[in-house]
Amino acid sequence: MNHNHEELQAIRDGVRALCAEFPAEYWRKIDEEKGFPEDFVRAMTEAGWLSAMIPEEYGGSGLGLAEASVILEEVNHCGGNSGTIHGQMYNMFTLLRNGSAEQKAYYLPKLASGELRLQSMGVTEPTTGTDTTKIKTTAVRQGDKYVINGQKVWISRIQHSDLMILLARTTPLAEVKKKSEGMSIFLVDLREAIGNGLTVQPIANMVNHETNELFFDNLEIPAGNLIGEEGKGFKYILDGLNAERTPICQAQT
Repeated sequence: MNHNHEELQAIRDGVRALCAEFPAEYWRKIDEEKGFPEDFVRAMTEAGWLSAMIPEEYGGSGLGLAEASVILEEVNHCGGNSGTIHGQMYNMFTLLRNGSAEQKAYYLPKLASGELRLQSMGVTEPTTGTDTTKIKTTAVRQGDKYVINGQKVWISRIQHSDLMILLARTTPLAEVKKKSEGMSIFLVDLREAIGNGLTVQPIANMVNHETNELFFDNLEIPAGNLIGEEGKGFKYILDGLNAERTPICQAQT
């Protein structure tokens, strides 16, 4: 894709104009209250910036990573916090790449319009360190459901999300040829899960970055919430992270 300078500049100008309505005082107030910039996120959604990478057929703009990076960079440049929105932009990538036609047709238009938020991804666990293949959270198939047990930590934006992408082990580590096999990804509807097998414990930490520990105790989710093929979840997450890495670097600059 050729990114001509005018196109990227037009995106910068558009985002800058929107951000001008949210001056430094707005962000300071949010920070003091340890709040979430609900009005800003809504405005960015309504203007279509958060659905930049969702294909046009699902109500998005069908833009690529360069454009998404420019959007996030500009938010930070204007004094905002793009960490509050980048999840909405890249988490859907895993769904877009690996979801079924039905899943995409159902969820992507709702994500594009802002009716649903997919701001969270549950991968990290307290005992695994950086080796994701050692995750202990399990998803066991029982009829038309999966039953999930385990624990996740440092999971952001749960309080501002309707859906979460979850990585869990569907085949025990002892039974797979390669450590990276036997994990699967699921879409968890947080509105149904919290209080019904999922407990969220906020973690107090610095600089108003909300993060949480999650406990799964026989959480049941529909089998249809499996994304892609069972056992291929680690590969899907890596695909998604490669898409994420560019915007994240922008979000942190």
